[in-house]
This record gives sequence, structure tokens and C-alpha cells, in this order.
Amino acid sequence: MVEENSNMLLGTGDKPTTLRWVLLAIQHVCAMFGATILVPIVVNTTAGADILSIPVALVSSGLGTIIYLICTRNRSPVYLGSSFAFIAPMIAGYAIGGTGSVFTALMMVGIVYVIISLIIRMTGPGWINKLLPPVVVGPMIMVIGLSLAPTAIQEIGLDLAVVPWTNLLVAFISFLVTALVAIRGKGILQVIPFLIGIIVGYIVAAALGMVDFTQALTANVIEIPRFYLPFMNYDLNFAAILTIVPIALVTMVEHVGDHKVLSEIIGRDLIEDPGLQRTLLGDGLATFLAAFLGGPANTTYGENTSVVGMTRVASTYVIGLAAVIAIIFAFSGHLTALLTAIPQPVLGGISVLLYGFICVNGLKILIHNQVDFNNTKNVVVAATMLVLGLGGATLSIVNGDLSIAISGMSLAAIVGVLLNLCIPEEKHE
Repeated sequence: MVEENSNMLLGTGDKPTTLRWVLLAIQHVCAMFGATILVPIVVNTTAGADILSIPVALVSSGLGTIIYLICTRNRSPVYLGSSFAFIAPMIAGYAIGGTGSVFTALMMVGIVYVIISLIIRMTGPGWINKLLPPVVVGPMIMVIGLSLAPTAIQEIGLDLAVVPWTNLLVAFISFLVTALVAIRGKGILQVIPFLIGIIVGYIVAAALGMVDFTQALTANVIEIPRFYLPFMNYDLNFAAILTIVPIALVTMVEHVGDHKVLSEIIGRDLIEDPGLQRTLLGDGLATFLAAFLGGPANTTYGENTSVVGMTRVASTYVIGLAAVIAIIFAFSGHLTALLTAIPQPVLGGISVLLYGFICVNGLKILIHNQVDFNNTKNVVVAATMLVLGLGGATLSIVNGDLSIAISGMSLAAIVGVLLNLCIPEEKHE
């Protein structure tokens, strides 16, 4: 049941053979794993407190993806993982009202998504397309991809004054193997380039003594994630609502953009089928559940969209199994420790391809929709978004206990939307 007008090897409703199914699912887990566990690491390190838990983030990611697939009737091969857009707001929210205020606000984010999905169900998605046209969504996706680029550089170690040769070798081998398998691989190898690249890179890194297996050897076989539940671990606290909830409007841009990119890849408009009202509902319920369990907000993952595009496999069976595997990993001390032990240069080499692919997909949106850059308005909107998104711009609003910081991706999205709505169309004589 391959999608119409698509070059997919497997469509959304196609079920792979058992071995291919498992391997493809593991590849998706590997694609999302680094970013999903990175959010808790960054938040906890920056805030100086254990706000988030890595196993809970994995459970939230898996359960959220399953909820999304149910809401979209298995018509959209999207994987949900921890959202980077909420890192700064969560840290600020913790400073304002503690851990309870962070999760209370994140639950409200999920409710906002659900409300917007209901509005779209009643009014249709037309106003969304007007609010987020290709000239806004394209640069937004490019900003998302390029803003992740420094992460890949840091993982490799190219930001250091002296780069260890082992880092360069491992990253280069991981990158090269992934690229070669994606381009020249045959049969099953062609659809698991990222998994092959990670495995080969991991082996090379282990041979060079770059992998510490201590935690994997001492971990328990089964470890129960440390869930953080309302009314049991904390009472609802609305102190951080205005600091965190407005970011929902920003992540909606990412949501729409990722779905438009994926629509181009699989050859079916996901905004129409299964419909934006269903995709937003799934994302919102997933985020609400994640926050309820004490996890970070969920969002559509461009990394997994990249995997779909490069492998040409859009099967929701694969996405669903990946979600189940992520949950299993959360309860497995040994498996989680092994994946956590993947050396940064391995992930960095793979990420060069993944993040670059996200950026190129944003460019493809502009090309496919024939955005006219002879039109000065379009130039102003796109150029401003790229500079703000990639230049490290930050806008802070402080009023008493209220503190809102909008930066990078968030600021670019908001400014892009406002410019597109407010700037009049260019007049031609």
C-alpha cells in the first residue's frame, strides 16, 4: 500500500518482514535517543537540580508516540520525542515555582494543543495555512536544522582548540559508512544506513578505548523509572504558566513544518489526511501525559523524519515498534546504559547527515511551493527569520515574578509570523 505519487519502499500501512521490522525500528530508536535523553541532561545540568529523568523521558516518548499513532489512525509516520524548545522555559519555570510549576505548565501546553485541534476541527485548517505559509515554514525548518548543527560539531569535538584524532576518526567513519550505505546499499542495508553507521562507529570507538562499559556492567536488569506525579509528589502550581505555555505557539510551527516536510516525503498531504486536527490532538495528549508522568514536553522529531526520507520507509508499524522498544529501554538498566555509552563522536558523525537533511527539507519546501524571492516581502521575512534564529538573539520580558525569555528558534518563528501578517504585499507598477 505504497503512497500515491511517492517513491516510498514501504507506505504507512505496509508491514515489513519480521527481521526488517525490528532493524528499522531500532534505527528510529537510535535516531531519537540522543536528542531525547539530551533534554533531561541539559535541563538538570543548567538548573543544578534533578528536574527530569532520562528513563521517564523515554517512557514519555514511547507512550506519546503510540497515542499519536492512535489519534492519527496510523496514517502519519511521526515519532515524538523530548522538545528542545522548552529547555530554557523549563529552567526559568523551575526558578520561579519549583519542579511542580514546570510540570503543571507543561500539562497546560498539552491542553492548549488539544484546544487548538478542536478549533481546527470546527473551522478547518485554512487559518493555519495563512498564519504559517511556506515562506515562514521553510526558513523555520532550516533554522531548526541549522540550529542543531553546533550540537553535531560539539559531539565530534570540532569546537576544541585541539581535536583528538580519535574523535575525528570515529566521527568520519560513522559519517562515511552511513552515507555510503544510504547511497550504495542494497536490500535491507539500504533502509538501515543510520543503524549501520552507529554500530560500525560504536565498534571502532570501543576498539580505540573510547567506550566506558562500567555503568552497563553494574546496572540492574530491570530499573523502574522515577515518575513524578501530581497530587502524589507535588500539588498543582501555576506560577510558571506564562513562562512556559506561550512556547506552545512556537512548537506548533515545528509541528506543522515537520508534517509538511513529511508530506513531501511520503507523497500525501498530512495536513489534510489524517488532518491537522488529529495530529495536533495526538501531540497535545502526548505532551499532557509526558508532563503528568514527570517528563519533558513531546514534539515531532525531525531526526526520525529524516530517517523516513533517507530510508524511504514510512510504515507506522515501524514507528509503533520503535515506541515500544523505547519504553522497554526505559525499564532496562543494561540497555539504557549501553545506549547512553555511545560515544559523542559517533552521534556527531551521524548528526551531520541528520541535521543537514532537516535543513535541506526546509529548502525543498520553498522550492516546491515556488516561493518568489523576487518579492521583497518574502526576502524580508525569510532573511529576518534566518538571522534571528541562527544569530543567538534573545528577547527577555521581566515584570515582577513573571519572566519570559524567547530566543533563537522561538523568536524567529514569532517574528516570521508577525512580519508575514503585517508587512503589505509589494506593489508593482
